Parts: sequence; C-alpha cells; structure tokens
Amino acid sequence: MNDETHYDIALIGSGSANSFPGPGLEDRRIVQIDRGVGPERVFGGTCLNLGCIPTKMFVHTADLASTPAEAHRFGLSEQLTGVNWPAIRDRIFDRIDPISTGGEGYRRDHQDNANLTLLRGTARLTGPRSLTVAGQDGTEHRISADTVVLGAGSRPELPPIDGLAEAAPHTSDTIMRIESLPASLAILGSGVVAVEMAHVFASLGVEVTLIARSQRVLRAADADVSARLTEILGERLRLEKGVTTTSVRRTETGVELRGERDGAEVVLRVEELLVATGRRPNSDLLDVAAAGIDTAEDGRVLVDAHQRVLAGGEVLDGVWALGDLSSPHQLKHVANHEQRIVRHNVLHPEDLRRSDTMPVPSGVFTHPQVAWVGIDEETARAGGREVRVAVQEYASIAYGWALEDTTGFAKVIVDAETTEILGAHLIGPEATTLVQLLIQAMSTGQTARDIATTQYWIHPAMPELIENALLQVID
Repeated sequence: MNDETHYDIALIGSGSANSFPGPGLEDRRIVQIDRGVGPERVFGGTCLNLGCIPTKMFVHTADLASTPAEAHRFGLSEQLTGVNWPAIRDRIFDRIDPISTGGEGYRRDHQDNANLTLLRGTARLTGPRSLTVAGQDGTEHRISADTVVLGAGSRPELPPIDGLAEAAPHTSDTIMRIESLPASLAILGSGVVAVEMAHVFASLGVEVTLIARSQRVLRAADADVSARLTEILGERLRLEKGVTTTSVRRTETGVELRGERDGAEVVLRVEELLVATGRRPNSDLLDVAAAGIDTAEDGRVLVDAHQRVLAGGEVLDGVWALGDLSSPHQLKHVANHEQRIVRHNVLHPEDLRRSDTMPVPSGVFTHPQVAWVGIDEETARAGGREVRVAVQEYASIAYGWALEDTTGFAKVIVDAETTEILGAHLIGPEATTLVQLLIQAMSTGQTARDIATTQYWIHPAMPELIENALLQVID
C-alpha cells in the first residue's frame, strides 16, 4: 500500500457529486474516488447509466409502442408489427455509454481538472477524514483530507427470500441491457421502478406479472392515486396483489416463484424475474461505522439541514454527504440540489445554507404518469388542520375531453382559511409536467387564491386541469 497522501478535498462518487469540482475550487487539491455503478462499474452514477435517463428513454419508446391500443377510439387503425429489442436497447446505450466514458476521460485528463486526481475503486473510511481505496487496477491508496464529501449513492437490494439470490434475478442494474426480450417477466415489487418497468415491458409485448405484497401499487402516492393506478394496471397486465413471496427457484424453463396469499399457496412460473423492491445506501461499502458516522435503520448516513454528517448526534467537522447515500427521497433532483448546497457551504462556511427549505416533488413515468408534491389528504387531515380538497378529472376540461381520458385526475389539498397549498397529487397525461405549476407556487409562497385568479390560463390547454382544481378550493 502506498504512503498516505493528503488532499484538501476527498470527493467520493461520480453521480451528482461529479458536479462538485469546478470554478471556485481551482486552488484546492481534490481527489475524486469512484467505485462505479452496475456490473461494469461504469463512471457517472446511477441516474445516467442505470436510472432516470435510460429508463425514460425506454419509457418514451414504450409510449410509442402502446398507442395502437388506443387508436381505434380516435378513428385510426394502428398496429405494432414488430419490436426490435437490440435496436431499442442499442439506440439508448449508444448515446449514454459515450457520455460515461467521456466524463471519466474529462476528469482524468482535461486541463480543467489539473488540480484533481481521479481514482477508480472502492473507498473505505478508516476515520472521519481518512480512508483507503482499493483500486480497480489492483493498487491500494491511503488518503486523508481536510474536507470529505460523500456522494457514494445506493444500489438495488434483494429481499431475504429463500433461493432468490441463487436464482440470479435481474435488477434495474441489468434488466435494460438483456440480450433479448423474455416471453414473460415477473416483477417483484410495486413501487416506482416496478410500475415503470411494467409499462416498458408490457408495451413491448412481454407478458408481465406484477407481484405486490399489499393491495395497492405505488403506496408512496396519495391513496386515491394509488388506488386508481392499481385499477388501471390490473386491467393492463397480470397483477398479483397481497402476495408474500416465500421462495424463488431458477428452473430449466425459467423462474418459479412461490408465495402465500390469505393462507393459500400461490405459484407463478415465468421466463425471467426482475426484483424492484428497493435500494440500499452504499454506507456499508464505505464502512462509515469506522468513522463513527451515524446511520438510520435503512443505512442512510445521517446529516443535518446543511448536509453536514452527524456522529453521535453531533456535527462531524469537515464531513458532508449528499444524494442517495443520505437522502430518504432517493431522487436525482434532490441529489443535485444537495450537491449545490454542499458546494456552497464548503466554499462559504461563514454563510451556511439549508437544504430542506423546499417541498420535494416526485414523478413516476409509468402509464398513466403519476406526480405529487407535499402531503396527502390523510396526512393533512391527521395533522388537525381544517383543509379543503379538490378533485378535478381530466375528462372535465377541454383538452382532457379531446384526449378521451376517463381515468386521470388532479387532487389539490389546501388550508381552508388561507388557501395555502399543502399538497397536490396527479395521475394522467403529462402529470409530471403539470405538477410543476404547483411546485412553483408552494416553493414561492403563493396560495391557491394567488395563482388561480391573478393570471390567464390558456384555453383549451392542459393547465386548465390545475386552474379548475384551484377554483374549487377558493372563496
């Protein structure tokens, strides 16, 4: 092992953390350490390589593939005559892979990074601001730094089900690069990744079975939204609700899953299996315990509102964390925001900024889309506030009528007296875009009364869905 090398900043990760180096830090000696993501340990983080970006490229393809099912209602005759999976896959990764490769090359070789040393390997903390790196090239390094920024992300986790690991199921790390489409695919899980991948593969002609432990999918969403999506997916694919999976076996013809529902055995046989039951922070790979760093039950590194790492409940001087490693949200836009907060606070310790000043929105790119921000109705009522709740259906506005949408709606929850917007929940076309109107209002302190009555709403456009919902809850 080499002698210890000291740096001004040790930066771990290449996802949102990769935006940390740059202007203002030219005089700091930085080491960036990246383990990589996925089986190939590629540079650039989950979002670029295995998450947000490739999945949405697949979702767009799925949206196009699914149009024939609705075309007849509009007097059109469409057919999906073929699905060229290798072409779909390669179009996406032939665009993404060069970005990953180029990003690594830029950090390693470009003159902009003359003050930065890039090490590819796994970092393990040996103290609050010291660590070792087991390099991908077999080298080992001992490093110390005045400032440590932890942005090591998360990875898919397999639940403790008998035989599951031995069956070598797919996760979001591998499913998008398979060689060919299976005839049938079981998806274990019912959260964001599960419902998005269900849309993708069902649209491309795969017989999809979604296995949910509860009676509703996407339980993180408002109960009414979750129930509606459960209903829609139940009509579109095979939805197995209330199933506790007890064992998984790989067979000569595929995968066999056994489970229990209401005391009765459930047996499912499919060609392939995707496990989408959650992700775990990479705090164990970092061995944060060796630095005395506090973690939550799910493994998240605990931080304060300024993203400073905690140890024994107190701020650990000079150590910061961001993104999936420390955030309960595991959202790219949250990680990006936290990175900007950490960067500012490292540069300006006399003027610390908080990261928790804005409502956190979520978007789910299944079909139909789902989006929300703020609290749901149940939480709002349980909090003791007097609230007003509006539910506006897409079918009630002109553009929704043109779409012949009969299932989508927007639900808005406001304080009954002030019309402060407490939460908004949408399911339907362009939900992830429409919700931004309400995110902006909540983030800037505008009430429902403010935004409903002080601007024109273009007719007949989709934002009328939000306008009409707001008009329901103001005097």
